[in-house]
Amino acid sequence: MKNVVLARIDDRLIHGQVMTSWLNVTGATRIIIVDDETAQDAFLKMIVTSVAPANVKTEVYTIEEAVTVFKGLAERSEKVIVLVKYPSVLVNLAEKGIVFAEINIGGMGAKEGRQKFYKNISASPEELQALSVLIAKGSDIFIQIIAEDKAIDVKKLIK
Repeated sequence: MKNVVLARIDDRLIHGQVMTSWLNVTGATRIIIVDDETAQDAFLKMIVTSVAPANVKTEVYTIEEAVTVFKGLAERSEKVIVLVKYPSVLVNLAEKGIVFAEINIGGMGAKEGRQKFYKNISASPEELQALSVLIAKGSDIFIQIIAEDKAIDVKKLIK
């Protein structure tokens, strides 16, 4: 999908770093959030879509809805940022034929069931397995909090 300029795993979804760093670097004009919980909660959906700048179209979809949206992207010329909270969402999309060439990990914070695997990035055993599946499906995965940071290849971190 050539018009996806950033596919990012970040459990915070939209926040200052995404807005300032990644929008400026990518020139994206559309943000697609794929998160079943947020898509099904009108209040959460309103909050995340209101955080983006007015000139950036921001939408929230369930995984199933997103498959249809992504299949229609090829016909458009816009630059799109895709945001998900968990690697499993991208595995689910990959199983439905939506595979991203590059995946950025921007935020996977510490919480129960997760262990630190790089600085402030943590993952559960299931999430590490999901990252391995995505790598096996051809995605290059890297940790890069903001665009100005050096990209860290996740293949070198997963054992």
